[in-house]
Parts: sequence; structure tokens; C-alpha cells
Amino acid sequence: MSLTAAVSGFVVFLLSAPVIHGQDGWRVTYTPTKICAVGGSTVEIRCSYTYPYTISRLKTRVEETFWFTKVSNDVFVDLRTDPEYSGRVQSHCGNNYCTLTITNVRESDSAEYKFMFTTNQPGGKYTGDTGVSLSVTDLQVQVNKLAVFQSHNRAELTCQSSCLLPGRPPYVWYNNGQKIQRQTSILYLDNFNPADSISCAVGGYEDFPSPSLLIHGQDGWRVTYTSSKVCALKGSTVEIHCSYTYPYQISGVKTQVEETFWFTKVSNDVFVDLRTDPEYSGRVQYDCRNNYCTLTITNVRESDSAEYKFMFSTNQPKGKYVGEPGVSLSVTDLQVQVNRLAVYQSYHRAELTCQSSCLPPGRPLYVWNKNGQKIQRQTSVSYSDNFNPSDSISCAEGGYEDFPSPSVYAPKLPSVSVSPSDEIVEGSSVTLTCSSDANPAANYTWYKEDEDSPKASGQIFTITDIRTEHSGNYSCEAQNNRGRHNSTFLLMIVAGNSTMIMNIIRSTLVVLMLIPLLLLSLWTRKKKPLSSTTEPHELIELDSCPVYEIFSEAAAQTEDTEEQEDRV
Repeated sequence: MSLTAAVSGFVVFLLSAPVIHGQDGWRVTYTPTKICAVGGSTVEIRCSYTYPYTISRLKTRVEETFWFTKVSNDVFVDLRTDPEYSGRVQSHCGNNYCTLTITNVRESDSAEYKFMFTTNQPGGKYTGDTGVSLSVTDLQVQVNKLAVFQSHNRAELTCQSSCLLPGRPPYVWYNNGQKIQRQTSILYLDNFNPADSISCAVGGYEDFPSPSLLIHGQDGWRVTYTSSKVCALKGSTVEIHCSYTYPYQISGVKTQVEETFWFTKVSNDVFVDLRTDPEYSGRVQYDCRNNYCTLTITNVRESDSAEYKFMFSTNQPKGKYVGEPGVSLSVTDLQVQVNRLAVYQSYHRAELTCQSSCLPPGRPLYVWNKNGQKIQRQTSVSYSDNFNPSDSISCAEGGYEDFPSPSVYAPKLPSVSVSPSDEIVEGSSVTLTCSSDANPAANYTWYKEDEDSPKASGQIFTITDIRTEHSGNYSCEAQNNRGRHNSTFLLMIVAGNSTMIMNIIRSTLVVLMLIPLLLLSLWTRKKKPLSSTTEPHELIELDSCPVYEIFSEAAAQTEDTEEQEDRV
């Protein structure tokens, strides 16, 4: 097995649920999104990326590509410049594919890795919102079965890690630091002395063995858990199993078990029996017999994620024993994974998988939902179909339809609010707030109409000491890794000291417009006695004349009338 092949094997697939869309042509796809590696090994993280061929007739050109885990002062830190990764990282990119290689991984390398590419387009930077989660762990020797005899112990051991290697890699076993010949299986069954110290390693990584474990019966007291880690779907039922042993007799007194129970909490140095814990009321049961005990938890919740331990007490002095370490339970939700996506003009075609952080036992049936409606005749873990860009997809395990995966979708049309909502005075502060229904939560970018570069990022945009030049049309863009949506433009009219002047000007103009109408009204009243000498068509001519002509004519007629009155 090659170095790279061995490492890449420590992989757990867990991808988030998307709405089926092409994100306007911008996309980063990671394969896979969870990687678990043994310390000292080499890890490869892969992605592919796409972008629009042209925007506004400008052909898109990729200018920079890099991987990062940290952001410093709003700047993404290229791993190749990070001192913690000095000499240990390489990035190979070509044909819209990019691979990050990290050698000699350490526990401190556990982080979320993201890929970023920049282009020549305005604002043409893109990175996948959800990156690749790398966990670096050590191997552990797990005791599956143990029989304690007077002169020796017989045990079945497993070289355990938090994730399984692909295929069947060889293992190396050590007893008291010496390599055990002809032992290359993940399992190891043998007789041991109580002082024997056992460790294991993956073939090719002998320099990174597991911690040594003493194979002893602890004077006959022992608790063995069937599994050290359990992952369950929210709402499901979980069973945790263990076996326990104790000395048959001590100082001639036969050992009798008096109490058995499971716990997660300790209060005032007292172990709290789960059956008395209000958080588990009506949801836990014990089944203990013949030195085996099973804990059953129904309708598990995320708050049930904890380390569960078994304790038994006997009639012997100090005859209490707790199995250390316990069983780690993680309660998670299902997620919809997009394996393939083809974007067409009027629809998208996608291949989906109903994914979880752990594999359910057997081959359960699955239920798929589109826009809240059950999709008939779809019971496989995978689902391929044509979708509209706005379709929202979720999935669930058969029998657990009430606990589906989250529906993930692109941002809806954002709404914008302004504070203060009344008159805005020059020199004051104005706050714009953008809101959009989206899952995952949207990131927000603010723009002003004729400016390509963004004004601000974040849901809230505050302009302090506002001035007249801040007037204009503003918009916000809501975006997540499923798509984007722009708000309608918001016109901000800034009012300051000039507002009073403008109001006076407006009032003056209104008065000036009313004066001619008033004069016309007065003239009309004076004209009434002479109306019999005026022909009807002259009134029509007045209506069709410009205003200033009417006023001039009215004034002339007024003067003629006054002259006639003087003569009389």
C-alpha cells in the first residue's frame, strides 16, 4: 500500500444538503468532506471548481488558487505561507481540479480546510462555504474479550481507530516493544502475562504506533464495552452493551453483585443513575443478566451526546467498579449529499445521497422529499432526477420520517429595513439591515448603482456622519453555497440643513403658481357683466392658450374695462 493510499483511506463521507442549483456558474465541490487520518501519515484533500465562462462579454480567467484554514484581518491565509505547515504542504491544480497534500499530519492539523480561487471578474472570488473537516487521531488497542486465569490472561484485541481503512491493510503488533511475527490482522487473539504491554500500528506507519495497553485482569475486576463510539440519528433508539467480570471470591467471601447502573454525570462525588435523571425520564431501560448489561435510550436527542459509563457494586469492601473509558455517543442529523450536478438552461440534473456521519446497520430504506412532498418509489440511499433550481430536497430513514434531514435552499428575496425610518438629517447615522430566509445562513454584501466594488459585508451596514454624497440606490446580495439573490434597490434621500431651504423653495413655488390662478378668478368675476358681448369661441381660445398669454390678455382686457368705466 502506498503512503497516499493508506492515508486517504481514513475517510468518513459527510456532506451537507444542498438545493439543486448551479449557483450562477460559481462552484467548489469537495470530495470527500470529512477525512480522518492517523498521526504521521500523509493526507490528500481534493476539490473541483467551476465559474462562468464569460460575464458581460468579459472572458473569465483564474488568477490565483490556494487552500486555507485561517482568516487574519479579513485575509485568507494561504497554507503555503503558514509557518505551522512549513515544508509539509503542496498544492497541485489543473483543469479545474486541485489537490492539497499534507505530509506528517499532526493533531494540531485537525481543522476545516477550504479552497479559494480568484478571477479577473469584479468581485470574482469564490470558496466553498463548507470545507473539508480533517481529524487527526491515534490508533488504540481495544480489548474485545478477556478471560482471567490464575497464571495468565487470554484476550482478543483490535487495533482500533475512529474510522476504518479501505480494503484490508496489514497491521503490526508489538508485545513489550517487540514486534510479534506473523500477526498482520486487525484482530489479535493470544495468551498474555498480567504485565504484558501491547501496542499496534498500520503497516508502513510503524513509527506511529498506538499507546501501549497492559493486558491484565485488574485483579479480576473489569468492564468491557462492545463499542467505544456510537453514532445515532436524532429520534432513533440506541443500545449500548457491556460485559463485566469480578473475582469469584475475596478472602473466602463469595462476591455478589448488589447494584448495576449506567451514568453520565457525577454530583457531589455520587454517580447519577440515568433512571433518576429527569432529562432521560421515560426514555431509558436496563437489561442486565449473566454479567452482560444493555442500556437502551429511545428518541435520542442532540443533548444525549455524552460519554456513558457502566458501574457495578458488590458486597466486597471497596467492591465498586466503573468501566473507564466509557462509550461516546454522538447524536446527529441526516444530510443530503450532491454527488453529481449538471446545470442546463431550464433545469438541473443531480445525483444525491442521504448521508450521515455514521453508517446505519444493515440496509435501511430511505424516504425522499421534494418541497415537502414525499417522492414515491424512492427508497434507496441514492436518488437521481431532474430538478428546478428552487427545489428543496430532504431525506429520512424509513421508520424515522418525523426526523428528516434539514431542507437546504438558496436565499429567498432579501428584505431591507432602514433605521431611522423617518427623516434622515445630514451628519447623523443610518443603519441598513438585510434579511433573507436561507439554509445554510446567508452571507450579505452591500452595493451602491453604478459602483462595482461592494460597500460593505455583513447583515448590517451602518453609515456614520451621513452626507449628501451618500444619496443613491443601495442593494444587498444574500448568498450561500446553494445560490444567491439580490434585494430590490433602496433609494435613500438624505435630508440635512438644505432640507429647510428646499421646503421654503417648494412653498414659494406653490404660492407663485396660485397667484395667477387667483388673478384669473378675480378677472373672471369682473368680466361677468360683459359676458353677453363675448362669443363662446373666445372662451375656447382662452383654454387653448399658454398660461402666460392668458395672463397678458386678461391684463389687457382689464385695462380696457377700466378705461370704459372712466369714460362713463
